[in-house]
Amino acid sequence: MSQQGYVATPSYSQSQPGIGLSPPHYGHYGDPSHAGSPPGMMKPAGPLGAAAPGGMLPQGHPPPAPHQFGQNGAHAQGHPPQRFPGPPPVNSAAPSYTPYSPSTQSPYPSPVSTSSVAQLGSQLNAMHINSYGSGMAPPSQGPPGPPSAPSFQGPPRPPQPSILQPGSQVLPPPPTALNGPGASPLPPSTHRQDGLPGPAPPNTQYQPPPLPGQTLGPGYPPQQAANFGPQMAGGQLSYPGGFPGGPAQMAGPPQPQKKLDPDSIPSPIQVIENDRATRGGQVYATNTRGQIPPLVTTDCVIQDQGNASPRYIRCTTYCFPCTSDMAKQAQIPLAAIIKPFATIPSNETPLYLVNHGETGPVRCNRCKAYMCPFMQFIEGGRRYQCGFCSCVNDVPPFYFQHLDHIGRRLDHYEKPELSLGSYEYVATLDYCRKNKPPNPPAFIFMIDVSYSNIKNGLVKLICEELKTVLERLPKEDQEETSAIRVGFITYNKVLHFFNVKSNLAQPQMMVVTDVGEVFVPLLDGFLVNYQESQSVIHNLLDQIPEMFADSNENETVFAPIIQAGMEALKAADCPGKLFIFHSSLPTAEAPGKLKNRDDKKLINTDKEKILFQPQTNVYDSLAKDCVAHGCCVTLFLFPSQYVDVASLGLVPQLTGGTLYKYNNFQVHLDSQQFLNDLRNDIEKKIGFDAIMRVRTSTGFRATDFFGGIFMNNTTDVEMAAIDCDKAVTVEFKHDDKLSEDSGALIQCAVLYTTVSGQRRLRIHNLGLNCSSQLADLYKSCETDALINFFAKSAFKAVLHQPLKVIREILVNQTAHMLACYRKNCASPSAASQLILPDSMKVLPVYMNCLLKNCVLLSRPEISTDERAFQRQLVMTMGVADSQLFFYPQLLPIHTLDVKSTTLPAAIRCSEARLSEEGIFLLANGLNMFLWLGVSSPPELIQGIFNVPSFAHVNTEMTLLPEVGNPYSQTLRMIMGIIQQKRPYSMKEPALTTSSGTLGHITRLQDPVNQRLSTRGWEPRHKAWSGKQLDQGPTCQPEAGNLGTKHGLASNWTRGQPSLPAHVSQPNTKGPTLPLRGENCWSIQLAW
Repeated sequence: MSQQGYVATPSYSQSQPGIGLSPPHYGHYGDPSHAGSPPGMMKPAGPLGAAAPGGMLPQGHPPPAPHQFGQNGAHAQGHPPQRFPGPPPVNSAAPSYTPYSPSTQSPYPSPVSTSSVAQLGSQLNAMHINSYGSGMAPPSQGPPGPPSAPSFQGPPRPPQPSILQPGSQVLPPPPTALNGPGASPLPPSTHRQDGLPGPAPPNTQYQPPPLPGQTLGPGYPPQQAANFGPQMAGGQLSYPGGFPGGPAQMAGPPQPQKKLDPDSIPSPIQVIENDRATRGGQVYATNTRGQIPPLVTTDCVIQDQGNASPRYIRCTTYCFPCTSDMAKQAQIPLAAIIKPFATIPSNETPLYLVNHGETGPVRCNRCKAYMCPFMQFIEGGRRYQCGFCSCVNDVPPFYFQHLDHIGRRLDHYEKPELSLGSYEYVATLDYCRKNKPPNPPAFIFMIDVSYSNIKNGLVKLICEELKTVLERLPKEDQEETSAIRVGFITYNKVLHFFNVKSNLAQPQMMVVTDVGEVFVPLLDGFLVNYQESQSVIHNLLDQIPEMFADSNENETVFAPIIQAGMEALKAADCPGKLFIFHSSLPTAEAPGKLKNRDDKKLINTDKEKILFQPQTNVYDSLAKDCVAHGCCVTLFLFPSQYVDVASLGLVPQLTGGTLYKYNNFQVHLDSQQFLNDLRNDIEKKIGFDAIMRVRTSTGFRATDFFGGIFMNNTTDVEMAAIDCDKAVTVEFKHDDKLSEDSGALIQCAVLYTTVSGQRRLRIHNLGLNCSSQLADLYKSCETDALINFFAKSAFKAVLHQPLKVIREILVNQTAHMLACYRKNCASPSAASQLILPDSMKVLPVYMNCLLKNCVLLSRPEISTDERAFQRQLVMTMGVADSQLFFYPQLLPIHTLDVKSTTLPAAIRCSEARLSEEGIFLLANGLNMFLWLGVSSPPELIQGIFNVPSFAHVNTEMTLLPEVGNPYSQTLRMIMGIIQQKRPYSMKEPALTTSSGTLGHITRLQDPVNQRLSTRGWEPRHKAWSGKQLDQGPTCQPEAGNLGTKHGLASNWTRGQPSLPAHVSQPNTKGPTLPLRGENCWSIQLAW
């Protein structure tokens, strides 16, 4: 099938010397005339989150009926126990698993030619998708090579019936709508969909589409009648100039480069807003296999009707290719991002808990898949056929039920495992270690009491906060108190264990000086119930700061403290979590001792990967032991200098823990951020001692896994713990041909221990379509999930491959994906046009954001620890977190309505969008920045800073003042909404003005277009930023990369220039916020 996607051409298109005339190209860019709800979307019966009126249930759900199993109580507060709905009325519609109907199109065409990939690589280079910033030197220009073959290879085209005169325009006949029934074709237009002008290119030659069924030649599928879609609503964008290395007739004097209008580039913000307008606030039902869910940025109510919620599983594409050859041809990653413990909003139903008693869950005898909606019951209900391996199994006697007239069990809607995509089982003793029930988990708090932590007040702050957070230990909803036990250890170069048994009047301390072979000096009294030993624990927390107040010890250990915690949990025979508060490089003589290896000379060399690898194998083996004993490690780092995050963060990453980092921590400035992170981490939904297995239907299998995981074999993903913020990305490969009728089925099963000590199985099921048509594969892609996969695969590869190679692989695969679409799914067009699938029209922008992340950029001014921290951070991110991280949210605060409770409309992440008259808030999930223009409205300055004008803003201010007026309250409300769904606490905005000073605000003396200075209050407040990006030279791609091989020069995205000679290099030891975006927002702002 020939399908037209998003077409990019400039509004100033002109003929070039030696280039033939090209036909006007009309694409399908949305369909605003289609007002119906997308498949699976239903209007809610009332306000968002409101219950349906009495007697009314959402479509596809039956009226409730009593049943013997209860609801999973390990969810949000306020959910009373519910009963699962009973059987439906006779005329109710069952969940639809209708196979994806095959089209009449011939099988997929031949693979993409090298020249097609070269053209797309050229056009991607025209966007500077492979520009790496000023840290990379531009390549030297060698002599031109011999002329290559024509850049757009293809079979002979039919003769042209007519040639258009300059200025004339001929439109193709009205096409068939591609957006489904009821979508009317758009009228011809020379304006973009967002209203920006975009005249059609003049002097074009019309080339009519082939007749129905006509074959263009080898490598092209037969064309069907009128399948080009309606004319694209907007001006056409192309890149002027020829392809380097193109045919001989294209040679000539170099043409001057023309800048593209940034508004003509596909806008991520527009895509997000369009999806919100179409699907926001509605009910998304998961009863259709392979349907594309709303974007992660769209708020809607998700109703489980047979497939797992996209909050749990999102895929890079919801239609898999039928064969491996087709997958290799498209090179679209086939992956799923699985977040097994994702938080669900209060207006959605928590998971139901199924208990089959001692018999346990019903499973397939061959593949061991758990009972799910994909099982087909036959022979009157006595047997069932597995949807994953097609094995026919006998139904256990206790599970037998008769079938109705359509072959469905009479209790279909009474059993979650038959009608829902996600649910939980109570596991039997066969699923427990040593075939006995597990003990409740334990939390052990380990505090670094070295000299620096005592003097800066960190130890006292931690001890005071623990008194509060221990009251919030996680528990099941039906429980009054938490079953989690707690223990305490302090350390510097030796370890101090504390006995806090409830019958003691004072806590007792035992010191372990042999850190080479750590042992636990006591068992009874070390791990205790907080409620029973509360007075002793409070007494201990009061004494710790005083106990080490005179300590002058600066050396610390690290590996022995993890070993001690693991041994304590092992001795107690329970899983658990270690909370380690650490601040320096472990230099004391002990296992895991580290040295300072922050060698800037390795940057931009093949040995740069060493900086991301741990120094010693001690931490790798230690992580393996921790996983084997269910010991999760969460690390809070407070560094003032290099601490080798690549080594210290390895154990938290492999055990399912979290790494937090607070550079140059100061109690009066950073305490709130740290305390929020500590509270959230202790209270979050978590499962311990977890094992995850992903099963698939016949024809494909899971091959690669990315995340905070450990694997002893190729199938079992082991995690000492997994919480609601962790996601695992799974890549799939073909091992046989897939069927369009049966589709592709995925089942994720997680065996874990709850906070109350109960062993459970959490099951998520998802059905995807399969097709032999490439067009179906492309239109089912999700860009946010693709970027998550590309980021994790690239960040995993930095341990073993040079960064230059990784960047080239990313650009090559992006070019190949788009070239395959252009050749096989889009109608023929001029070689200078960049044609993007509608589902991928912002992929080049997002890929540019990924390529400019500090992990993949070799920049000496970015600290090695910060790069290692961001790498480990992204490896565990879900789709929503990675989307915001790589494309930050930029909000114009000066347009806010103080009477509104919603966020102001975001704008594109481009430096050109900032203005002297505005105030802007920027957030990427880790940091917030507030940017002030010199001509900001005085009333806003007064409302936010309580001063009359910009000139009066306090230059010593580091945090926003709390002012009791509508402007201040609205700004803090916006900050709270942004923070609400993020796993990391974002510190109150750092302040930067249009003169570029961060931290300390200086009164603006220079015009806004002056280069921004790097003055700062302290090293951690320095930054470089701003207008020099707009004025500096365009960064040329490296020699040997796709841009040089196939590059088409363009100024779509400008790269990072070098800093001016008079500006000193910044100190960016703090957490950096790369303002990655479309228009050179690759600047680094550091706290």
